[in-house]
Amino acid sequence: MQRKNRRIAAYCVVTVAFMAAGAFASAPLYDMFCRVTGFAGTPLRAAQAPGAIPGADEAGEQLVTVRLNATVAPGMPWKFQPVQREIKVRPGEETLAFYQATNPTARTIVGTASFNVTPEKAGQYFNKIACFCFTEQELGPGQTVDMPVSFFVDPELLKDPKTRDVVDITLSYTFFRKEEHTRVSDRGDTARPAN
Repeated sequence: MQRKNRRIAAYCVVTVAFMAAGAFASAPLYDMFCRVTGFAGTPLRAAQAPGAIPGADEAGEQLVTVRLNATVAPGMPWKFQPVQREIKVRPGEETLAFYQATNPTARTIVGTASFNVTPEKAGQYFNKIACFCFTEQELGPGQTVDMPVSFFVDPELLKDPKTRDVVDITLSYTFFRKEEHTRVSDRGDTARPAN
């Protein structure tokens, strides 16, 4: 009987440990899944654009309108906005857009940007080549910067029956303030901030 109870207890411990590990791993795994598949409007990363598809013309036939949106999270004092509100793009052609950020405070502030694409079904066809969101951004007091994002819309968007009707895509960024972490020195007092 004791042997059976020990076995059940061991199964319970292993199950709890497995569930705890799964809980800690779920957020990074979900993020990786979204980046690989474009799920939940997450744009994909690419090395280069394939080139514009034949037939996309200046009159707007087969062009996609990309609307640019910018917000800041609560506690982030930056002013953040797109330089252009919308861009007409040819599927497959690399496009460069700019966002502008200003730090109106008297302190240096580090921020990180999160992003998404709507409608969500277009996320798997929206590819970023280079983006300010891939790294932390540091702005000094009163500093203003133009931050580029290079992207393309995959021509497969126009062939997929689920996305053939998509003519407008919104690329949204939200900047979050990266909090300073203070270290405690060997003497027990606070040392300089460490980012």
